[in-house]
Amino acid sequence: MRYYFAPMEGLTDSIYRRAHHQYFTGVDRYYMPFLSPTIHRTLTHREDRELPLAESESFHAVPQVLTKVSEDFLWAAQVCLDRGYDEVNLNVGCPSGTVVSKGKGSGMLRDLEHLDRFLDEIFAKSPIPVSVKTRLGIENPEEFTAILDIYNKYPIKELTIHPRVRKQFYNGTVDMELFHYAVRNSRNPLCYNGDITSVEQIESLSREFPQLESVMIGRGLVADPGLLCGGTDVKALEQFMNALLEEYTVAFGGSRNAMFRLKENWGLLHPRFEGVDKLWKKLRKTTDLEEYKAITAEIFHTLPLRSAVTEE
Repeated sequence: MRYYFAPMEGLTDSIYRRAHHQYFTGVDRYYMPFLSPTIHRTLTHREDRELPLAESESFHAVPQVLTKVSEDFLWAAQVCLDRGYDEVNLNVGCPSGTVVSKGKGSGMLRDLEHLDRFLDEIFAKSPIPVSVKTRLGIENPEEFTAILDIYNKYPIKELTIHPRVRKQFYNGTVDMELFHYAVRNSRNPLCYNGDITSVEQIESLSREFPQLESVMIGRGLVADPGLLCGGTDVKALEQFMNALLEEYTVAFGGSRNAMFRLKENWGLLHPRFEGVDKLWKKLRKTTDLEEYKAITAEIFHTLPLRSAVTEE
């Protein structure tokens, strides 16, 4: 089984990926939060920073592209190839309202004729293998059978399925019946994504789908960074979070924005600690660096860890 770290906008940026790889093991590929190319065909400063030369990283990273325009995708794919990457991932899963309203991400699932044309154009010309991350549809899971028929027409390197529809966002249960359908009917290799928070769940998936070769984990890994290496050690977790604070303070030119970024991580991480509610409330409110450090130190040194309770 291969293990992938899901791309999470605002959470798993290049600083986070490098630090996670330094302090924890077990991830085979880190998927990058999406690039969104425009008609100007240039990378923003942030996108340039987030897409370093592949050879400069000590781990396997995969760029993700969000667009509904085939020419823009092909331009981005060439940029990724030029920077040494051996795969590009197409985002057909993002449920964000601002993304979907533009017909991107899972919004592409509204117009299957356009999706088919788009895939036909990029697979005819892409200079690099293309994987796809998708949902089951927009409103109803039953949409997925027609969507999978389209995917089956193309040589997708790997099809990652989050078995929810767009309107669910990350709420409600995943539709394992339709994932079963995908396993039976997909002509492309599959990766499962959704609600993985424990090794036991991965083992259960492996037993249920012995042909499944990979899983993608997002929120479950942010909440439990050592999930894939025997469990998160508190000492390693403290070193990891302190390293992130230091790196973000430099990158953002000050501690205030660094703390705001890390509070997003703490939003998923804090439920791992017993009796954390009072300290979490203080952590959310503070804008003082020294107070932030004192609160997090108290969490690490006085509160016991418990099993992850988050959902992907």
